[in-house]
Amino acid sequence: MSLWTTYRDDIVLSFRKQKELAEKAFNQLSDDQFFRKPGKHSNSVAIIIKHVAGNLASRWTDFLTTDGDKPNRDRDGEFVIAPTDTRAELIARWECSFAILGASLQSLNEADATRTITIRGEPHLGLQAIHRALTHTSYHVGQIVYLSRLLKTDGWTWITIPPVHERS
Repeated sequence: MSLWTTYRDDIVLSFRKQKELAEKAFNQLSDDQFFRKPGKHSNSVAIIIKHVAGNLASRWTDFLTTDGDKPNRDRDGEFVIAPTDTRAELIARWECSFAILGASLQSLNEADATRTITIRGEPHLGLQAIHRALTHTSYHVGQIVYLSRLLKTDGWTWITIPPVHERS
């Protein structure tokens, strides 16, 4: 196995772990909790999912050949819940965006690591664009986990190692 294949497989695994962590958190929420904004200037879990899905789909569709911020992306709209934004619809978008990401990552080869990729007109090496996407996704997954834990006031199932006082 080449170094590139090992690296790419590790990135795929890292994204998969982030996805699973978020899902273990938000799957514990009721619909009300899923859509609840804990404060005036906060986002709901639903909004964060909508944003991550929009971001990943935009960045990873035609990753090597088009700017990562597609003209048809409505980034501002990702932070507004529309009447059509049901939980099922948002999760379907989430799944679709991760499928786009996975297929794109699997198609990359070693030469793509140093190709120029543009995001919002800014040039990045392929490796930089990959790390930017993983960092961005991880940041928002942390928000999803934190918000889910904050909103789920009883019956929380720990998704990481529970504190000593919570272990059975």
